[in-house]
Amino acid sequence: MALGGAVAIGVMTAIQARINGVLGVRVDDGIVAGSVSFSVGLLALAVVIICLPSARRGVGRLRDGIRQQTIPFWMLLGGACGALTVSTQGLTAGVLGVSLFTVGVVAGQTVHGLVLDRIGFGPAGVVAVTPGRVLGGLLALAAVGISLSGDVLASAPLWMLLLPFAAGVGIAWQAATNGRLAQRARSPLAATLMSFIAGTVVLALASGVSIAFRGAPAALPGEPWLYLGGFLGAAYILLGTFIVAQTGVLLMGLGSVLGQLVTSVVIDLLWPPAAGPALWQVLAMVVVAVGSVVVAVPWRRRR
Repeated sequence: MALGGAVAIGVMTAIQARINGVLGVRVDDGIVAGSVSFSVGLLALAVVIICLPSARRGVGRLRDGIRQQTIPFWMLLGGACGALTVSTQGLTAGVLGVSLFTVGVVAGQTVHGLVLDRIGFGPAGVVAVTPGRVLGGLLALAAVGISLSGDVLASAPLWMLLLPFAAGVGIAWQAATNGRLAQRARSPLAATLMSFIAGTVVLALASGVSIAFRGAPAALPGEPWLYLGGFLGAAYILLGTFIVAQTGVLLMGLGSVLGQLVTSVVIDLLWPPAAGPALWQVLAMVVVAVGSVVVAVPWRRRR
């Protein structure tokens, strides 16, 4: 069930990437688009928590833990990485397409998830490094190299291609941090709410800076579906907070790969990105999928 939830996270992540990418193109400001997406997610979570007595008690425990300093400050910063993710979606996914965006995100999740599991940062504790995990991380990095082949660099700047990798690193750290906070507050909903509060604050400040330098963005579009990214973000962050303690950071990230890969390919086939689809992207996604399988399959030592 936990791995099934990870697949669902991947599906929602891919759909959110395209929605926020289109919103970023429409308003001509990916940071403002990310701020709008996070604000919608925060509002949805607030309504849910108000309606659930158990969630309200969890928020109370979170508040008491912050006041009594039993919850360290760094546990409250998971949303900062979520802010990086949605901003990256708004800046790059509308141009690169979901497939190429997903390759970079998965590579970042894989490599950083391996590190976080090894040092025991996640709620599942220390997860041993196995040959399969190392090989899977190397394959993920190879996929990034493949995705940069062909004429991709001619259609998009290098910084736009590297941002998804950074977003993947942030997603792995956010999942581990939110999992730890959920354990401490004994409430995944409270941890998810804290994540969205932190992300909304960071994005609001970043949006103010962006507007000061670039000017006010275009008027917000009127299509309701462009604001569904916030709901999807709230759903998959909450789901990840529930399951990361059972799967570990790396396996949860790689479990979501299947959903991300399949969904992103379908989206780009039905709705081609500005950079245009390429055979290199498909090959890169196959390499990432193979790396995910290599990591997930248990490796036993011979006696």
